[in-house]
Amino acid sequence: MTDKKKNKILDTHLLKKLMQFISPYKSVFVGVLIAVILLAVLGAARPYILQQAIDKNIATKTFEGFLPYILLMGGMLLAEVICQLLFIYYAGWLGQTVVKDIRIKLFNHMLGFKMKYFNNSSVGVLITRAVTDMERIADIFGQGLFMIFRDLLTMLVVSGVMIYMNWELSIIVFLMLPLVLYATRLFQKYMKKAFEEVRTEVSNLNSFVQERVTGMKILQLFTREDTEYKKFKEINERHKQGWLKTVWYNSIFFPIAELSSSITIGLIAWYGGLNTVIDQTASLGDLTAFIMMIPMLFRPLRQIADKFNTLQMGMVAATRVFKVLETTSQIDDTGTQVATHFKGEITFRDVHFSYVENEEVLKGVSLNLNAGETIAIVGATGAGKSTIINLLNRFYDINNGSILIDDVNIKDMTLASLRSQIAVVLQDVFLFADTILNNITLNNPHITEAEVIQAAKDIGIHDFIMSLPNGYHYNVKERGIMLSSGQRQLISFLRAYVTNPSILVLDEATSSVDSYSEQLIQNATDKITKGRTSIIIAHRLATVKKADKIVVMDAGQIVEEGTHNELLQKTDGYYKNLYEVQFLKEEEEVA
Repeated sequence: MTDKKKNKILDTHLLKKLMQFISPYKSVFVGVLIAVILLAVLGAARPYILQQAIDKNIATKTFEGFLPYILLMGGMLLAEVICQLLFIYYAGWLGQTVVKDIRIKLFNHMLGFKMKYFNNSSVGVLITRAVTDMERIADIFGQGLFMIFRDLLTMLVVSGVMIYMNWELSIIVFLMLPLVLYATRLFQKYMKKAFEEVRTEVSNLNSFVQERVTGMKILQLFTREDTEYKKFKEINERHKQGWLKTVWYNSIFFPIAELSSSITIGLIAWYGGLNTVIDQTASLGDLTAFIMMIPMLFRPLRQIADKFNTLQMGMVAATRVFKVLETTSQIDDTGTQVATHFKGEITFRDVHFSYVENEEVLKGVSLNLNAGETIAIVGATGAGKSTIINLLNRFYDINNGSILIDDVNIKDMTLASLRSQIAVVLQDVFLFADTILNNITLNNPHITEAEVIQAAKDIGIHDFIMSLPNGYHYNVKERGIMLSSGQRQLISFLRAYVTNPSILVLDEATSSVDSYSEQLIQNATDKITKGRTSIIIAHRLATVKKADKIVVMDAGQIVEEGTHNELLQKTDGYYKNLYEVQFLKEEEEVA
């Protein structure tokens, strides 16, 4: 059943989905259809007018009545030009407008995806869906669907005019059509498969290049240039072979279609010429009109095949885009309570969670955090520390248990209001290719530049920002490459601070910075954690020792809780061993 659907030339179910996006522009759609109908009628009428002029005036050498035919032909040509202009422009306009709407819906849909979706998806493939595939969808309207309808209508009208003018000559023409139609059917079938292969290889190519450009430093550090170059050549070769299949099918089909048209014209000239001379069942005007109409009948067949290529590329692209649009990977935002401000009391009750089914990361975690407290979470890599932060922000939904803030289940709150009250500073800071000011405010119109400057002064990093060219308007380039890791971290602290969050989360925010930046960050930490509930995942002893409570995690469970001094009193305690192995060594180095 799936294979049968996959081999269909035109997926009507998919077309219905696309037509939903046309409904706001029905008037333009109808206008384009009217232009298509007029073009078909005007195109078929011209040979008939010419036939009348030849038989009634040229063949009889009669001038009377000839001028009206000339004027009529000129008027029809002018009308055809106007219709063609309107058709091409508004078909293209409709395609681009529809694609704009689909692209906006797609991007908005992706904004709500769970983090798991992005973890399992290639960035290059998603970029292809949002950019390249969209242009192919635009071609469905601008160069595919309407063009095919115009050509089919032209063929239908021309066929009717042929039969009306001379049924005997029409039979000769129609006898050649099955051969071209069969060749067209085969061509479309194989081209669809070829274009599916091309789109797959385009996605692979985009994904490969995007990842290698992003990770270029790693490639060069480990001298993997030659290896990646060879891989790229292999992918590029597959891409080329995919396109060569389409070239091969074109090189077979179009000569066959052209040869069929030429043979038909020859037969018409031979048979029609004999009829004109011998038994006069065909006139000179008929012969001229048929020779003029045969290309109008066969050329659309060739064009339809070519436009079907465009249409099929668009349909393949649309299938992939709608697959993303129909992906249900959103966090359920069904909460009704709007969180305006939290006191900051956080409770985890027997929380179970797994990123991969049947592989639990958190195994019944229960945790209480009082309002205004600073809690430090420590443990080995993979213990589940960062997972707690992900769940608190509802980047993922828990399997069992509940998470409450101020005795309200976070699922009962609107997602936007929940996240607006929680600020997170990550170890791996992401900055956009924009100014420092815009990276801090994230273009939030409610945060003014004056507020940003005052906040920077409050946490002691105003002087650092002003030391940069253009200060707050310094462009940090892609991913903040113009700044050091410590400087990027400071920007992320300020980004969190200006939102005035009720809850602050620092995820290993000082694990890999220089000593100068660390001091600034430590000062900033003290400032922004004051008076608000804070969760800190830290490797640095200074931060851990200052916490009101330390939670020690191992293998997805909380194994110890208490203050620094309380945990050190436990004989063979997990934290005591961690302190002696890691933190005590750090303390000695500082001393």
